[in-house]
Amino acid sequence: MKYRELGKTGLMVSEIGLGAEWLERHNAQEVKAVIDCCMSRGINILDCWMSAPGVRTNIGNALKGNREKWIIQGHFGSTWQDGQYVQTRDLAKVKEAFSDLLTRLQTDYIDLGMIHFVDEEAEFHRIMEGEFLAYVKEQKAKGVIRHIGMSTHNPKVGTLAAQSGEIEMLLFSVNPAFDLLPASEDLDVCFADTYEENLGGIHPERAELYQTCARQGVGITVMKGYAGGRLFSAQASPFGVALTPIQCLHYALTRPAVASVLAGYDTPEHVEAAVAYETASDEEKDYASVLASAPHHAYSGQCTYCGHCAPCPSGIDIAMVNKLYDLAAMQQTVPSTLRAHYDSLSANAADCIACGGCETRCPFGVPVVERMEKAKKLFEHS
Repeated sequence: MKYRELGKTGLMVSEIGLGAEWLERHNAQEVKAVIDCCMSRGINILDCWMSAPGVRTNIGNALKGNREKWIIQGHFGSTWQDGQYVQTRDLAKVKEAFSDLLTRLQTDYIDLGMIHFVDEEAEFHRIMEGEFLAYVKEQKAKGVIRHIGMSTHNPKVGTLAAQSGEIEMLLFSVNPAFDLLPASEDLDVCFADTYEENLGGIHPERAELYQTCARQGVGITVMKGYAGGRLFSAQASPFGVALTPIQCLHYALTRPAVASVLAGYDTPEHVEAAVAYETASDEEKDYASVLASAPHHAYSGQCTYCGHCAPCPSGIDIAMVNKLYDLAAMQQTVPSTLRAHYDSLSANAADCIACGGCETRCPFGVPVVERMEKAKKLFEHS
């Protein structure tokens, strides 16, 4: 298992994690089998947003004796009322539900205290300017939570959070289908039967979110990496082709600022299918060729950092240079951290010999030579 730093939190998280939602439909023994399998494969981060008492208790019992091996995302605002889940900002109910989470998980702290499910910009501002954030910050000051996070499906809200200086990490929905779409306060838009025509690759609002998070040191953990499983079916996928779990994982893990993909597992076999990513070949990870040959796709001319352009005869990590260029180009001056990363590369855009071999391998027709020239000028003259 490989581990990545989660933004500026200092936490090192497994790049494959556990999104525990599916555990709601399993008994204590089945939950323990999944969590034990995760531990045996090096998974060390889980998200428990669910408010149902039973699943919280089952997870807590499964973690018993191994709490310190786990980085836990627990949510403020996910409550259990009258036998059902309710998202709320009522602080009395929020406090009761969070106390219940601690008790049932048999812990006195949560690593990542998540402000739960904020998809509306107006609600984001109410939370950040009112008593809700004050309460969350109080929990951090007391050591009940170690870091403040937020979960959202809306890239506009995510960008606001990353710029706020208060939110240290995000739980965000990342997959190649959702990335085509503009920001929306209605999650159902992402699960529409069909997407509108003339979509133009990764939507600028989503690209801006990833770039802002990378610039601000706000790490991302990923939910809905499989788009609820719809990407596994050519009939359900908006692309008209099926992707594999490994291809979906690789797509998410190549986005800027992403540290971990929190996948859902019903069984230990599902865990094994996800952690197979760690030993997968480049061919198995290759989402780009599949998307490029799909009946419907919108990535032409856009670098997705897939790495298809390799190998470069000059030794340039073209995908990394493109990523650093995209991060730098959106700013008035190149940040020193980006420049240091660029300068530390064993070869960079200045070493490009314009042979064009990379362009013959790019599934999306990216003008790589032109981008290398732009990157050279940007990092040399800014």
